[in-house]
Amino acid sequence: MYNLGISCYYHDSAAALLKDGHVICAVEEERFTRKKFDDSFPKKSIEWCLNEAEITPDQIDSVAFYDKPILKFERLLDNYIAVAPRGLYSFLDVIPKWLHKRLWIKHDIKKFLKGFKGEIIFPEHHMSHAAHAFYTSPFEESAILTIDGVGEWSTTSFGHAKNNLIKITNDLRWPHSLGLFYSAFTYFLGFKVNEGEYKLMGLSSYGKPKYYDLIMDNLIDVKDDGSICLNMDYFAFTYDKVMTNKKFSDLFGILPKLKDEETLQIHFDIGSSAQKVLEDVILKMINHVYTKTKMKNLCVGGGVALNGVANYKILKEGPFENVHIPPSPGDAGSAVGAAQYLYYVYHKNPKNISKNTERLVHENVYVGPSFSDAEITKFLDSKNILYESFDRVSLLKKTAQLIADGNIVGWYQGKMEWGPRALGNRSILADPRREDMKDILNAKIKHRESFRPFAPSVMEEYAPEYFDMDIPSPYMLMVAPVKKSKEIPAVTHVDGTGRLQTVSKDSNPLYYDLINEFYKITRIPVIINTSMNVMGEPIVNTPEQAYSMIVKTDMDCIVMGNNVVMK
Repeated sequence: MYNLGISCYYHDSAAALLKDGHVICAVEEERFTRKKFDDSFPKKSIEWCLNEAEITPDQIDSVAFYDKPILKFERLLDNYIAVAPRGLYSFLDVIPKWLHKRLWIKHDIKKFLKGFKGEIIFPEHHMSHAAHAFYTSPFEESAILTIDGVGEWSTTSFGHAKNNLIKITNDLRWPHSLGLFYSAFTYFLGFKVNEGEYKLMGLSSYGKPKYYDLIMDNLIDVKDDGSICLNMDYFAFTYDKVMTNKKFSDLFGILPKLKDEETLQIHFDIGSSAQKVLEDVILKMINHVYTKTKMKNLCVGGGVALNGVANYKILKEGPFENVHIPPSPGDAGSAVGAAQYLYYVYHKNPKNISKNTERLVHENVYVGPSFSDAEITKFLDSKNILYESFDRVSLLKKTAQLIADGNIVGWYQGKMEWGPRALGNRSILADPRREDMKDILNAKIKHRESFRPFAPSVMEEYAPEYFDMDIPSPYMLMVAPVKKSKEIPAVTHVDGTGRLQTVSKDSNPLYYDLINEFYKITRIPVIINTSMNVMGEPIVNTPEQAYSMIVKTDMDCIVMGNNVVMK
């Protein structure tokens, strides 16, 4: 049975194909169009999935779109009536998009998938999040919490799942949204909404939560169960294209920060305060979910689950024994979630339960486009690019030595990762022992803000020695305190933490062996890992895009398949 999942029209468009419940292909549209956070109908992603699986549209049994457009449209109309006349300009901008495109998704799917004769279903937005969270987990049953900006009406939901049943029991509704609360601060501090929230998380570590009480007293009412009520006198997102209004600015005594404006201490402190509010609210939520469900396992989904600092708090300070967050908890991941809902819940197939975490990681992450050594060398030869080829053992030793010698190395291998993080196949690698490496990478390679940290990839068995983390963190979604910061200063953030990725022998053998070779040379089982892209661009897909990184940055070399290209 083939099931296709689709997400699009808001941000992070994607497509995913399941065969008998297993993810065999999944990719974001941006990787093909080269438009970061592309929200268009994922034509290229769907085409690639079908070509990769070697099937035609008539072989697809059913398709799932990740939310219910009619319900979302209903919420928009209801909102504009409620805020009239203030929302007129927003109404005139948004509604035509719905009338001309977004309401016709079923028609678009049928038109694109010529020959498809199956059923198209529309699970609710938070159900798609919940499905992706649960069906990528090793749990037989679990409590579920989903938190994002907004779906149709829901902004937060919780419930429980077992086998092929997911039941959402409670939700919070528009406009009272923890995700939009955080996005308001993202906007106010000069970042783009739905893109810059992770920047706010990094920035917050440089400040102190001096404005915590001010926020709690004026902007948000938090109940003991974690439910919230935003004071909409301060927010503009119900009626305008911006997130905050003059009253919000007056509260902090500054105007919204412009993109290129200098970041001042007040910005760091406001960011720190917003982050602490987020964490405290989430902890109240999960304690309430635990009280209601009495389960030992928790699955968390939705875009807010990309906040690694909050995730660590859930793990360490929450009541659940086990916590699972999927590799792509945001809207792109809902393409997989919608297809999983279709297969398991709608068609009532039993869950594929596996306690083998490494196998789950491999099946749920390394499912994107790949290029063979023959295709890579064909490209290199066509451009007269000099390269040297190695066998596997020699390649790993060569690359590890290059990194240990201070070189910045592109690592382009196998199938592209699913989700927003490069997890060892489309990565830029460097030596974590060099204190200056963070600044070098930000300024000369990534071309991004100086406060942005870099992630450590660590051999799984050494993770507890270097980080306050005693369980695997394969998706780079946990920010944990660093125990040996003096040994790995380049991946230690200003607050003494690192957003780590644990790497096991089974989940990514080649990448694991590379880190192991680096360990043999340096006695450090950790390596810097950042995605192979520059600011404003998606992670590279093709060999040509990968090679362009060595041309437009100060990267020293790139390892493409079994070939090493020096600058």
